[in-house]
Amino acid sequence: MFCASLLTSAKVQEFIRDSFKRKLDALQISTALSKAGYSNEDRAAIMDYMALIPKIKDKFGSGELLCDKLALEQSTAQDIGRWKANLWPAGSEGDAGNAIIHDLCCGMGGDSFFIPANFKIVGIDLDENRLAMYSHNMEVLGKTASTLCADVREVAGRNDSAESLATFFTIDPARRAQDGENQRDLRNLTPTLKEVIEISRHYQGGMVKLPPGYPPAEIPDGTEILYLGGHSDCRECLVLFGTLAKHPDTVRAVMVDKAGNTIAEWSRPRDRSQETLDDEFQEKLDRNDSLEGKDRTYRTSTSRNDLPIGDIAKFLSEPAPILIRSHLFSSAAQAQDPEAHLISEGIAYVASNEPLPAPGFTCYQAIAHSEISTGAVRSMLKEHNVGKLTLKLRGVHLDPDAEIKRLKPKGKNSAILFYTRKAGEKIALLAERI
Repeated sequence: MFCASLLTSAKVQEFIRDSFKRKLDALQISTALSKAGYSNEDRAAIMDYMALIPKIKDKFGSGELLCDKLALEQSTAQDIGRWKANLWPAGSEGDAGNAIIHDLCCGMGGDSFFIPANFKIVGIDLDENRLAMYSHNMEVLGKTASTLCADVREVAGRNDSAESLATFFTIDPARRAQDGENQRDLRNLTPTLKEVIEISRHYQGGMVKLPPGYPPAEIPDGTEILYLGGHSDCRECLVLFGTLAKHPDTVRAVMVDKAGNTIAEWSRPRDRSQETLDDEFQEKLDRNDSLEGKDRTYRTSTSRNDLPIGDIAKFLSEPAPILIRSHLFSSAAQAQDPEAHLISEGIAYVASNEPLPAPGFTCYQAIAHSEISTGAVRSMLKEHNVGKLTLKLRGVHLDPDAEIKRLKPKGKNSAILFYTRKAGEKIALLAERI
């Protein structure tokens, strides 16, 4: 059971600092807490928190912040938080110097940590423990903020206190079921996007953090949609409302480094034809369980509108996750090679005659290909003297480690082996990274 007053007490904080300094292991910590007279429940709470401290430091740069496991998982990390801070207007713009931001569903405060100092901030949540985390963390980081325990759906538009009036908002709707498990339906948010849209009408502008796979067709017109992540992930779909939407009806993908700086950025006008599957394609997806072989349709985060279908080419590229989620990889690929295409519907492997550039793409040069059968693949590996393999799968389901053991590759060369689809049929493609 999480208890903010226990974990932030001077006695517990001193114990935690001393334990890390002495590099005590879990058994030694448990024994010391027991000797100090802590109950089993308090001892478990302290040890659970101490186990999170290295992760807290890695995610936020400070190990003194307070949270539980769920709050840590849900909160915005420092790289994305630092980048998002630039979206707020500077103090010289209008009355930003006196403006108030509501951090709705504030949790432990990840979305408030890097808001510019010229704003007044109010953290709003229904969970008293979350508000205790928020207050502690903002104080640790030297930021001034107040809190309000309320349902965020009822705060907007109120004028009964200074805390209920604000110019801007940021919100990260809850994405977890009551038992703490991940929601299978990404649209099952609290508050719902429909409720968030209503909330937004009471502010000049704001930002909404959605899961990266949230159905874009449900996001209203007039907003700006940003997909944010690093080289190997897409962590959120950020929707900007009102005056924060500097480029309304635009989709952007932004790759961020660990310091919160932009590595690369792509954009396009919003195209709703790429957001909704046509009835025929959706029917194939729905019937996949009863189909076999090339009749199956594989949709690994692409739609049939992304790129045309073609043959295997000289190069095969993996788009970065933010380009796949934003459906920007098609325009990015064709800007480099107008003949770029997919080799199978719905699978995000791009074939091209020109290498596609990093950091948007990881590019491989094709060496050979065969059907997926043990004999055919072994023969291909032997011909090219391949003994060390990395197996990549899309549209084919098997255990990679077990498959490599079964193939028993022997040779001096290293290569990448793709198990994927070409025009719906299974194919093995051997390649080397460039």
